[in-house]
Amino acid sequence: MSISEENRSNSFELLEESIQRWIWKENWAQLRDIQEEAIPLILEAKKDLIIASATASGKTEAAFLPILSNCITASSSGVFALYVAPLKALITDQTSRLEEIARYSNTAITPWHGDVSQNKKTTLIKNPSGVLLITPESLESVFINHGTKLRHLFSNLSYVVIDEMHSFIGVERGKQLQSLLQRLEIVVGKNIPRIGLSATLGDRQLAKKFLRCTENTDQIEYIESTSFKSNLKLQLKGFVSKKPDLNAESIELPPSYHITEHLFQKLRGSHNLIFANSRSNVELYADLLRQKCDQEKVPLEFYPHHGNLSKSLREHVEAELKNKSKPSSAVCTTTLEMGIDIGSVKSIAQIGCPPSVASMKQRLGRSGRRDEASILRMYQIEAEVDKQTSIQDKLRAGLVQSVAMTNLMLEKWVEPPNLDNLHLSTLVQQILSIIAQYGGIRATELWYILIEKGVFSGINKQDFKELLTKLGQDEIITQQSDKTLTLGIKGESVVGHYSFYAVFKTPEEYTIIANGKNLGSLPVEFPLIEGTFIIFGGKRWVIKSIDDEKKIIELVRSKGGKPPIFNGEGLGVHDEIRKGMRLVYMDSSVPIYLDSVASELLQEGRKYFNYYDLGSSMIIDDGGSLLFFPWKGTTIMNTLQILFAMNGLQATNEGIAISIAGITQKEFNTLLNKISKTSESELFAFLKKVKNKEVEKYDHLLPEQLLTLCYQSRSINLANTIRFLHSYI
Repeated sequence: MSISEENRSNSFELLEESIQRWIWKENWAQLRDIQEEAIPLILEAKKDLIIASATASGKTEAAFLPILSNCITASSSGVFALYVAPLKALITDQTSRLEEIARYSNTAITPWHGDVSQNKKTTLIKNPSGVLLITPESLESVFINHGTKLRHLFSNLSYVVIDEMHSFIGVERGKQLQSLLQRLEIVVGKNIPRIGLSATLGDRQLAKKFLRCTENTDQIEYIESTSFKSNLKLQLKGFVSKKPDLNAESIELPPSYHITEHLFQKLRGSHNLIFANSRSNVELYADLLRQKCDQEKVPLEFYPHHGNLSKSLREHVEAELKNKSKPSSAVCTTTLEMGIDIGSVKSIAQIGCPPSVASMKQRLGRSGRRDEASILRMYQIEAEVDKQTSIQDKLRAGLVQSVAMTNLMLEKWVEPPNLDNLHLSTLVQQILSIIAQYGGIRATELWYILIEKGVFSGINKQDFKELLTKLGQDEIITQQSDKTLTLGIKGESVVGHYSFYAVFKTPEEYTIIANGKNLGSLPVEFPLIEGTFIIFGGKRWVIKSIDDEKKIIELVRSKGGKPPIFNGEGLGVHDEIRKGMRLVYMDSSVPIYLDSVASELLQEGRKYFNYYDLGSSMIIDDGGSLLFFPWKGTTIMNTLQILFAMNGLQATNEGIAISIAGITQKEFNTLLNKISKTSESELFAFLKKVKNKEVEKYDHLLPEQLLTLCYQSRSINLANTIRFLHSYI
């Protein structure tokens, strides 16, 4: 059915005729609410705009139907709209979608990333027009390699679209993108309307401040869909991991076996995503599900998908998910969390706690499209309780955290980003990028572009001068006789390397080869020994040889073996989640989505919570040490641990509690009173002694003062910690 007379809208009538024809061709009955609201605002092209709506709710069309309408009538040459996305695969998907519309409007659509041919890029440089789709890293390369042509390329730029905006907020890539967009506006000499698209935004005001670094966020429009909703079917299954009993008549099968059985029974025959948190778990469950398919003599439907598999293997899985004539499910990490077009899936499975509530919501958005219910199955493994079991394990903290996160998601809460992080590592990268772009620049001009008019407002002129001095001492930059800053010997090497465009660290990786075929790459954080076993690509292998110099591991197939241990990629836990956990413990009701085992585990956790009187006390005497339960998130827990160390205590952050050795409860309470009077200067002086402050890519180039300042902005919050201590004391 096409748009009928009664469903015609003013927004539809505002669109250019060829765009209207495309909508008629698609048989749309009507425009969606976000499209109705966004079209006139975007056509006017005077304000920044955020469009917040669920996955597959029409955000892309809400932005690009009016953009392409205006592009048709634009007479000047140059790129008309810039679309920035976090993933190459997402750019590829969106290119296909936009080309379909662009055929009706005769608009050029150009993707630009590492897999795009040089011919396409050269064509755009010579004759810029239409829409450019690009990642922040590729945009950085355009600045450096085509710096003299930026005005020619973007003089007619009228829109910037940032897709999956939530993935940029509060991280290095987001700060890089903010800086690049600010630099672009300086080059073209005008403000360019920015349009942010996202399905997961935790704080409206913080999202606006990210989109444009300004105190006057009232000028930024915010559209949120109210009509695109789906029902939710939810289940949390609990499992107990028991220690092996060598005297038992039969072997107790591990929880991974039972989880595999349930996944196989419930998911087979449909399209699903199974999030397993770590790459090791992805490989484990993909392998177990493959074995199950073999045992049942049925076609394989379950495939691993993570960032260290080769591009061809990942694209094969994505193609299987898109192919609705054949059922398939992916066991994955965060790689399939964002908007890569794999079509709708029937359900989402989550093994263990999700990394965050925002991530949980984003994953769930993959399910339940086209008026179907969203389905989320969660699986939580808890340890068997015996005499050696820790208090934290008795409290069933993993299960309770999953319940608390689910409750927060149902309340429509997600974590707000940390915009206090100074990201001075990214500032270093941007300094080098600007010098490369212009071939040389004065310090005063750098200050103007990056600090005064830029997005790095967290340092003063003295700090900036010290940073430039340090870069000069390290031969990263050098100053000419006319005070122009140019790249030094080491700076030329840094900027000239392909890895420079990315502002985030990448772990050292080994290439995985079997029978002469490249299977992908693997970040190695475990001992590599020839003859030991590894699971990769959903299959079992033996390490045949290791070339440590060339970083190559050669594998041969094996039926047995134990998988290696990967470190998980969990995010810091927010205060609201810990607060939510305490509320779950103090409640008496049992969520209806818990199965019988999960319900028993929850009641068991509550029993121990009450036994240790954690409802009225935050301290437990744990046989020679104290356990302190502040019910606060990672940042405050980190700060407390630092404060305890400042006062000579042996303190260990154990997630929901801090373990402190060799102190009585009376002594501890006295010490808390002293700690609550700690000043910023005292803490800062102590933080200089912390050894692992170099976290972001160019932290090692920062002066000690700025490195400590950056670490503090990223990981510590003294004000909130002192506020908590005052309320506790």
